[in-house]
Amino acid sequence: MPLTRDEDIRQLLEETRTIAMIGASDRPDRPSYGVMAYLQSRGYRVIPVNPQITGEHVHGEFVFRELSQIGEPIDMVDIFRRPMAAGEAVDEAIAAGAKSVWLQIGVINEEAAARAEAAGLKVVMDRCPKIDIPRLGVAKVGD
Repeated sequence: MPLTRDEDIRQLLEETRTIAMIGASDRPDRPSYGVMAYLQSRGYRVIPVNPQITGEHVHGEFVFRELSQIGEPIDMVDIFRRPMAAGEAVDEAIAAGAKSVWLQIGVINEEAAARAEAAGLKVVMDRCPKIDIPRLGVAKVGD
């Protein structure tokens, strides 16, 4: 089952340092753009992943085509994709050795969540860390 208890979500956010964001955007009107900036302001390292803007930079970070190219440990994969496309993103997260996947508000894919949990990943679904971090009083990374 995806994490739903506040204590579990807070612990996950406190343990996380590096976040790969699938569906990161360079467009300021997109939710992922603002969420990435917010997470960076809270001390997280956020690595953008988007095949449409590979090689560009978003908020100072190089954009990768896929998770497998990142080449460093990933604590969490934050997924900004349609629910049907979330399964592929979850499979990439499992293959990349991520510790958790976070499916954004409106991204609900029970089968993908079950695969992630079966592979040992923690799962948060249909939530946003930009909302949960202040709501739960999560300290800035490094504080």
